[in-house]
Amino acid sequence: MAEIKNTSKTFTLASGDKIPAIGLGTWQSPNDATAKAVKHALSVGYRYIDTALAYGNEAEVGEGIRASGVPREQIWVTTKLDNTWHKRVAEGLDTSLKNLGLDYVDLYLMHWPSSTRPDDTKKHYDDWNFIDTWREMQKLLGTGKVRNIGVSNFGITNLEKLLNDPSCKIKPAVNQIELHPNNPSPKLVAYCKEKGIHCTGYSCLGSTNSPLYKDQTLQSIAKARGKTPQQVLLLWGIQQGWDVIPKSVTPERIESNFDIDGWELTEEEINRLNNLPDRFKVCKDDWLPVKVFFGDDE
Repeated sequence: MAEIKNTSKTFTLASGDKIPAIGLGTWQSPNDATAKAVKHALSVGYRYIDTALAYGNEAEVGEGIRASGVPREQIWVTTKLDNTWHKRVAEGLDTSLKNLGLDYVDLYLMHWPSSTRPDDTKKHYDDWNFIDTWREMQKLLGTGKVRNIGVSNFGITNLEKLLNDPSCKIKPAVNQIELHPNNPSPKLVAYCKEKGIHCTGYSCLGSTNSPLYKDQTLQSIAKARGKTPQQVLLLWGIQQGWDVIPKSVTPERIESNFDIDGWELTEEEINRLNNLPDRFKVCKDDWLPVKVFFGDDE
């Protein structure tokens, strides 16, 4: 039997482009460590880097890409439009491209469905919302600066609003959402699948203060397989059809997270992880001027 190659697996988007099943996340990666982390990830085989204007580390991501020597066309790069840039979509993209030192990105996401006022981030625009932002994002596809456009942190409620609006001519290729066994979002994942929207799972390893790492089911599966809990969590996502973007700046952890070839979880193991009782959300919406999570994902 051929060896299972999870690291070279891809998912085909509506455009026909293939997004790798595993990438390096850079949220909360300190600036001084980001370039090294990106370079190291690319040197051990990663071909997908996720960043965002809001992370403040796009320049370092670009530096790491250039230092790696890996040709640009072999790397999938995702970045995101920040909330205070919703009325300046084209400018937001140009700012990210300049920071990254790239001519194009493979995927450009609306980071949150919140058109936040730049002069007061506790307030939302009265005359603009994410539907207006998406109308402007659709225009980017003809510029050669983006290959695909998508959204992030959209639940069913906001996706319905967007998809049912007459101005929505192009469906988001991707919805990047928080996905781990303590926030499995089965209804939202199924809804996206039905609409032909691919999911990317962020915070796919939970987070340092989540109850996930104390979970006995996860620990027992990892122990029985001789794998790390992180490796189990990554396959839990990939095998259910979404790509995963584990964040790390530690060389050993970057390598370990990519060491997922040659095995798969059984259906029974996936079901056990799907039925963990604890619920924990790393990213909430209480810092935004509008509510974006409505408990409609489960």
